[in-house]
Amino acid sequence: MSSHPRNDRMLGVEQLRSGIRSGEIDSIILAFTDMQGRLQGKVIHGGFFLDSVLDHGTEACNYLLAVDTEMNTVEGYALSSWDTGYGDMVFDLDLDTIRRVPYLEKTVMIQSDLNYTSGGRVPMSPRSLLRGQQEKAGRGGLRALAGTELEFMVYNTSYEDAQRGHYLDLKPANLYNVDYSVLGSMRVEPLLRDIRNTMYEAGMIVESAKGECNFGQHEIAFKYDDVITTADNHTFYKLSAKQMAAQRGQSVTFMAKPNQREGSSCHIHMSLRGLDGSLVFWDKDKGERTAAYDHFIAGVLATMREFTLFYAPNINSYKRFAKGSFAPTAVAWGLDNRSCSVRLVGEGPSARMENRLPGADANPYLALAAMLAGGLYGIENRLELPPIMEGNAYDSDAEHVPHTMAEARELFTNSAIAREVFGDEVVEHYTRYADVEIEQYDAAVTDWEVRRGFERH
Repeated sequence: MSSHPRNDRMLGVEQLRSGIRSGEIDSIILAFTDMQGRLQGKVIHGGFFLDSVLDHGTEACNYLLAVDTEMNTVEGYALSSWDTGYGDMVFDLDLDTIRRVPYLEKTVMIQSDLNYTSGGRVPMSPRSLLRGQQEKAGRGGLRALAGTELEFMVYNTSYEDAQRGHYLDLKPANLYNVDYSVLGSMRVEPLLRDIRNTMYEAGMIVESAKGECNFGQHEIAFKYDDVITTADNHTFYKLSAKQMAAQRGQSVTFMAKPNQREGSSCHIHMSLRGLDGSLVFWDKDKGERTAAYDHFIAGVLATMREFTLFYAPNINSYKRFAKGSFAPTAVAWGLDNRSCSVRLVGEGPSARMENRLPGADANPYLALAAMLAGGLYGIENRLELPPIMEGNAYDSDAEHVPHTMAEARELFTNSAIAREVFGDEVVEHYTRYADVEIEQYDAAVTDWEVRRGFERH
């Protein structure tokens, strides 16, 4: 672990010490990412952090990797239960991630890995999963780079009012399709501008903001980086956008399909470089893709159905997968073809593949780990790239992605490849995660059922 910041807008350890001692910083958020892709953790007083935490760490209950979306403890996890006593995990501070939280006074955040109290990583931790694949790539002389394109909905309704109103009659920040509309973006620009500038202050490289198709739907883009940095930035940005909207009496949601119109995606762009920065996906002399790139694409496609649970982790995720929705249904690849689940773009240093399957609700660590693991599997086994998809993949006879979480669960738990690359312990843990989601959904009575049947049945 290095003590050097990732860029000059983030803090090194000595800058953090100095800031705490001078009173410039008084609160340190220690955070890790849970199964649902949320940042969880503690806010530590600055003085206590220097005296007791910086050199010695701190702990959190291991049930935080064994709860449902509403933070209820559930049975069936080997990691955490009454039978095992609900023990602790140790925060392993990544001192490369010290960043200011500009919308909170005198506050910084440090993101963490999770270790057992007896030592060693907790393998079910999403960050551990991605780090394992990153290290595997490194052992092969490869560096994985990625960027996530995250869409979200903006409402002029506070989170509290939305909850009190049972999430009905929300007020979108735009009342028509604002895809690429400058006027549409300008109407929401006070919030978008604050998010862009705040994320820059917090150490991220901001590219742009644009409107999307659904009412009040927008996207802010950030520059690609190594996979861990991208996932860390993704989770910090997601948390920050919600908090900054709440401070304005607004709300944002990263649900994959919050209403009947277009869903919100998280397209992932990925490429490989050599550890020396050399191109892996492009042959400069021939001006074409390399065999390694083709094998990588083939591996992502070959594992896509079995790894869909890591791309689409919620019941609602599967509502996106509809014909003509710009969310993919076909396991296919094409050149700049948005009807395919895998879209190839760029040449030379910019040559990369875009995975269009994940929704905005994806846990970035799990989705990136799945994509990188699948691609490395393709390279290791020299998988042959299937024929290119020409035309409309929605109307093709290509194999389809799972359309329900139950189907994705079965494919994942029975996947020999998933057990090979992630381990049985991880597969069993996330199978249980899927079971909990499915069981709770099956037991729920929805407003659609009540509206449809209250009088008519």
